[in-house]
Amino acid sequence: MERRLYSELLVWKEASRRKPLVLRGARQTGKTFLLKEFGKREYQRTAYFDFEQDPGLDSFFQRDLDPGRILKELSIYRGVKLRPETDLIIFDEIQASNSALNSLKYFREQAAGYHLVAAGSLLGISLSERASFPVGKVSFLNLFPMSFSEYLTAAGLSDYLGFLEGPPAPLPDAIHTDLIDQLRRYFVVGGMPEVVEHCLETDDPRDIRKLQRDILDAYILDFAKHAPGSDIPKLRIIWDSLPRQLGRENRKFMFSVARQGARAREYENALRWLDDAGLIHLCRMVSTPRLPLDHYSDQSAFKVYALDVGLLGAMAGADPNQLLQGGRAFTEYRGALTENYVAQELLAAGHRDLYYWRSTGGKAEVDFLCELEGKVIPIEVKAGLNRKSKSLKSFAQQYDPKELLRCNLLNLKRDGRICNIPLYAISRMRHFGC
Repeated sequence: MERRLYSELLVWKEASRRKPLVLRGARQTGKTFLLKEFGKREYQRTAYFDFEQDPGLDSFFQRDLDPGRILKELSIYRGVKLRPETDLIIFDEIQASNSALNSLKYFREQAAGYHLVAAGSLLGISLSERASFPVGKVSFLNLFPMSFSEYLTAAGLSDYLGFLEGPPAPLPDAIHTDLIDQLRRYFVVGGMPEVVEHCLETDDPRDIRKLQRDILDAYILDFAKHAPGSDIPKLRIIWDSLPRQLGRENRKFMFSVARQGARAREYENALRWLDDAGLIHLCRMVSTPRLPLDHYSDQSAFKVYALDVGLLGAMAGADPNQLLQGGRAFTEYRGALTENYVAQELLAAGHRDLYYWRSTGGKAEVDFLCELEGKVIPIEVKAGLNRKSKSLKSFAQQYDPKELLRCNLLNLKRDGRICNIPLYAISRMRHFGC
């Protein structure tokens, strides 16, 4: 289960001005496994502390936040002396201790020789609520569900990635067809590591859906355990509405779709909680595609995507056997799974935020806008083999960009000004240089 983020952990380890690292990501995206594997491979010893499983750990941070004392007492508690440089210290589920979270500042200033990583499944929520968090004193990395490339590697098909990393050219038809078949399976399985591992062992669609429903149930339990009591019913209403929201022709998120008569001001805290928890991703509307996109985005108009395409299919009750036939995985729910997949891939590839373009008057809409090498890149996502690009051409007429990208099931090719990138290669659009 190799993860792209591993190489970034290595960069952090060797940094001359290394800070404590905060690894963010939704529950069950593989944070703990990744960090333990990193410690096993790259350090002489790993000291692992889980603040949720062992609530007593919080007491070590109550007297003061002196790293020397804390490390000494944790060494006694664990029965092993914690050493700088050679040991990796992991503070998992650190959001359970606000004091431990705030102590990271002092580790940077007074114990820089220690390699310390903090992680947590609801860490984004804690960070959004804690004004005292040591901004600037830590480094951040985000772990998302496994990307399609990571899925291929886990499935023993990493050789296919060599074709995508070679000179930009259409792939041989047999390779292209097989990658489409694998992508169809990925739409069912998604990128949650436990589900991917089980799929590769048993290949039973019924078991896949059961595991996905178990993960979804765990998220709902988090609502009840960690969210403000007044927001819990609203969280369920928004969460349960995601398949309906994305299945609409106009995917713009509408609170009234979640519940008739619902208003933004009543539900915005619940929406923010889901976003901070990493369970959803907001894609904000831009009507003037200039850099920086965030400056020109409309904070009140957005689409909402699920963190994982496989979980979205499970939420929608999509029959996995049906999705594995023909092109249904790509066209089901008006192509909602396809669009959600592209959002996932863009985030996993390092794009920090999601944006889409809608023309004044709403007659044209391009699914995604990306900032790339100082340029705004429009990306139109098409289910199946659809070549029509009316909105993309409308964008081109208004703004005359150098690059126009269309993403569908066709092989890599040029169509006039439009560069067609196959869905399985969207994360490598930088490499193709279309």
